[in-house]
Amino acid sequence: MHSCTMDSKEQDRLSVRYVKLHFAIEFIEDTVLPVYKVSAIRGGMGEMLLRSHCIRNRNCEQCDFRNECVVQRMMYSKMEIQPEFMTSGDSVGYVLECEDYREEFSAGDRLSFQLLLFGKTIVYFSLFLDAFFRLGLWGIGKYGSKFSIVSIQNTRKEDILRGNDINLSRYSVQTIEEYVKYRLIQLEREKKEGNELLRFRFRSPLTLKYQGAFLREFDLGAISKAVLRRIYILDCFEGIDLPLLSGEGLEIPAIKEERHRNAKIPRYSSRQDSKMVLRGIEGEMITECPGQELLSFLIAGELIHIGKNTSFGFGRYRLSMQKETDF
Repeated sequence: MHSCTMDSKEQDRLSVRYVKLHFAIEFIEDTVLPVYKVSAIRGGMGEMLLRSHCIRNRNCEQCDFRNECVVQRMMYSKMEIQPEFMTSGDSVGYVLECEDYREEFSAGDRLSFQLLLFGKTIVYFSLFLDAFFRLGLWGIGKYGSKFSIVSIQNTRKEDILRGNDINLSRYSVQTIEEYVKYRLIQLEREKKEGNELLRFRFRSPLTLKYQGAFLREFDLGAISKAVLRRIYILDCFEGIDLPLLSGEGLEIPAIKEERHRNAKIPRYSSRQDSKMVLRGIEGEMITECPGQELLSFLIAGELIHIGKNTSFGFGRYRLSMQKETDF
């Protein structure tokens, strides 16, 4: 790690706009929720959007209003530039996060989750909010757990929602570049304290296909390529016309230690009317510190998530510096 600056090409690639919103909800009654709650939140959100806006009995493939449908634009946003390897049904414009793994909640208990909106999806905030409000009235999860939204904050912990009033002046639109610069400064401070190694803590399962097979243990080369691919997809979503970086020329540091465990998350798709299981690996990885360019991209990966099922919160990790004697 040498300096906290980026060249112009890095800045262009990382000029994707985003908003990160911190929601706090309060349960009205005692309830039980699954360990992994993003699937329930996402499913409930999608259901409320369909109930409010679908006029063709959810037959999306045959719908003559599909190009104008706000649900399609929010949940499966159209790419400005279509990558050859992507299908039209991929979710790009938003990510949900929840790291509260409690299962039992009493009336009055609160649950926090985060919603990230990218690019043109940012303008649909009021519709996302309405979906969550309706979900609170209808109920979330297997037991229909009802809740109220008690706060929404931006990344600076400023209130966007206070009572029934929305303050859009605090709806802070940022860029991935700004996030990377902020985190580079933080990691530089940690390194000055004598920390030489880079730790990846995976905060949600990683589902990543590499060289024809899904990863069974963490691989920094595969993760680096996945970050570059995800950045490219978001660039295409924003209409930033830059080629996909192959990763050639980037020196991949050695892995010092890797710990992983298998994870599987059951979910029900109301759209497909079927049950399924999402699989991945969780854990952590410790590597030698990469160079400035690769580190910048890896920091971006913290924010944007990587691999499959990112809209369900998969592929989230956090970086920190540490001493070699710490493991």
